[in-house]
This record gives sequence, structure tokens and C-alpha cells, in this order.
Amino acid sequence: MTTTVYKNSTRRNVGLLAACQALLFTNNSTLIAINGLVGLSLAPYAALATLPVTCWVLGGAAATMPASFHMKRVGRQRGLTTGTFFGIVGALICAAAIWLQNFWLVCLGTFVWGTYNAYGQYYRFAAADIASPDFRATAISLVLAGGLVGGILGPTASRVTVGLVGPKFMGAYLVLILFALATMIILRFIRIPTPSAAERSSSGRPLREIAAQPRFIVAVLSAAIGYGVMNFLMTSTPIAMQVCGHPYGAAAFVISSHVVAMFAPSFVTGRLIRAIGVLPLMFVGAALNLVCIGIALAGVAVANFWWSLVLLGVGWNFLYIGATTLLTETYRPEERAKAQGLNDQSIFIVMAISSFTSGMTVTAAGWARVNLLALPLVAAIAATIVWYGWRSRARKAAAA
Repeated sequence: MTTTVYKNSTRRNVGLLAACQALLFTNNSTLIAINGLVGLSLAPYAALATLPVTCWVLGGAAATMPASFHMKRVGRQRGLTTGTFFGIVGALICAAAIWLQNFWLVCLGTFVWGTYNAYGQYYRFAAADIASPDFRATAISLVLAGGLVGGILGPTASRVTVGLVGPKFMGAYLVLILFALATMIILRFIRIPTPSAAERSSSGRPLREIAAQPRFIVAVLSAAIGYGVMNFLMTSTPIAMQVCGHPYGAAAFVISSHVVAMFAPSFVTGRLIRAIGVLPLMFVGAALNLVCIGIALAGVAVANFWWSLVLLGVGWNFLYIGATTLLTETYRPEERAKAQGLNDQSIFIVMAISSFTSGMTVTAAGWARVNLLALPLVAAIAATIVWYGWRSRARKAAAA
């Protein structure tokens, strides 16, 4: 009876966290869809058009570690609710910036919004915290599956609300507030135990010792580089397709298919981890990324772009969920704040670099060079996973 109640409570919480993830990704997709255009219309120089997007990523990078430690003190529910507050404030600043036609205020608003995104990255860890070991991978993957809803609703919301009220784009920013408020309401129904006094007061092992574990290194490198490569190729694709003479509709279809491929596998990724193991699935993810690069280098037809981006999305899913699951095996409860914080901060830093360099690389060097630059990074991930798998098997054999 107790086990059944626990399972039902866990699944209920995971479902609510997935809804929060869906709203977060809806907001982020809307923000990404309009920020470049807002930057282009307000920036003093065209070269600064993507600065609002970069500020969004930098805001997330700056807030990731403080957000993790804040939740260690006050618990997941209160901490995640605080994150939605930053989302509301950031959207209000952006809406005011549109009203005032102030580019730098837009950058400030997206930087503040980045704090909301930083807190939101912990939805998957909140699910891992409450799940039993055999359900943990599934819980993480189901929460991330919420991104599929966001990937569909976000672009639609941006199109419908762009001229809803006031100057162009102001309505889109105001709708972000409604989604953040909805998230705040959902979070009130989530029941996640607050950290114990012992967990709050104890810091556990030094971060250097935690980060020196081979398993931790594999998890962080796979998540950060996998995310960076995905972002690098994804953000370059629309520009590359335009240069190759493909219509905007084709590029939009390729990107939307990519987003579906990123999150749709989440419904089965957890089961695959239980069936074949986390390291084999991560290797499959890296292998799919290698195939993606091969297809991209083979030609510039729409079909090449489509297959490449779909495989990139599935590969990212396997790598990201696998790496997150692997990371949860590297720390004790009192150490989760700094371990999770370092992991996500690493991801944000790599994302910032890939976002900043992707556009310049594809315009200056071409689509083929973009993929050739990604190739050794993906190969390094695959080699690291193989090395750690071999090392783990050797240790188990020696212990036996």
C-alpha cells in the first residue's frame, strides 16, 4: 500500500514538473523566435542583433550556481517559484523596452529572464530527487518530454501575439508573463520534501573531489559538449539553408522537425536506459551525431539538412538524458547543489560560446566547415564514453 502511494505521488509530481517544463520551453521558444528580430530592429548596429539572445544565455550561466544553492536552502518548490518570479520581471523589462524602443533595456530584460531559465533547468533534477533509482532515468526523460509541447506552442505563440498589443513584439513579451504565472500556480501543487537540516548544513566532499571522479567528468563533458554541438549546428542551419538558396519555409520545417526529434524520444529514453544501460545509450547518441555530420557533409539538399537535424535532435536527447542520469550517481544528497550547479553552469558556458560563434562561422567559412569543426568534438565524446565503459568493466572484472 505504501509503495503504491509513493509511486502515485512520484508520478504525479513528475507530471506536474513536465507541465512546468512545457511552459518553460514555450517561453524560451517564443523568446528565441522574437529576440533576434527585436535586436535587429532596435540595435544601434546590425552586428549587435543577436546580443539579446547572448544576454539570455549569459544570464542563465550567471544564475545557475546561485539557483542551485538557493534551492538547497529553501527546497525545490520555493526555489523554482522564485525562478518564475525572475521570468515575470524579465518579461516586464522587455515589454517596457519595446514601449520605450530601448535596445539596452531589452538586453537587461533577457539577462534577467536567463535567471528563470537557469532555475527551470532543475526541473529534471527535481524529478531525479524524488524518483527511486529504477525510475530515475524515466522520470528525467518524462520531464524533458514536456519540451515537445513547448517546441510546438512557442513558435505559434510568437506568431499570434507579436502584434497583439502596443508596439510590435510587446504583446509577445506580455504573454510570457501569463505562462510564467501559470508555472507558478502549478508549482504550488508539487510536493517535494525540503532538504533536511543535516543536508542544508553539510557541504559534503569538496567540489574538486566530486569533479575529479571519472563518472562525473564523462557526464559533464557529454552534456556540455553535446549541448554545445547541437546548438552550434542548429543555429547555423537556417543561415546555411538561406545561403544555399532554400526558401524560409523549408528552413522552418527543418528546425521544427529538429525540435520534435529533440524531445519526442523522451517518452522511451528512460526505458532504453533501463534496457541497455546508460553508457551504451550515450554512445548511440554520439554515434547519431557523427552520422548527422556525415549526412550534412554529403550534400546541401533540403533532405540532407532534414535528416542531419533530425538525427542531431535524437542524438542530443540520448546524450543529454543519459548524462543527466549518470550525473545523479556521482554525488550524495548534501552535495547535489554544487554538483548539479557545476554541471549546468558548464552547459550554459558552452552554449554561450556556440551561440556567439555559430553565425560568424557559417557566414565566414561555410556550412561544411561548421560540421568539420563539430566532428572532433563529437568524436571526443564518443571516445570518452568508450574509455569510461572499458575502465568500468575492467574494474568490475578485477573486483570479481
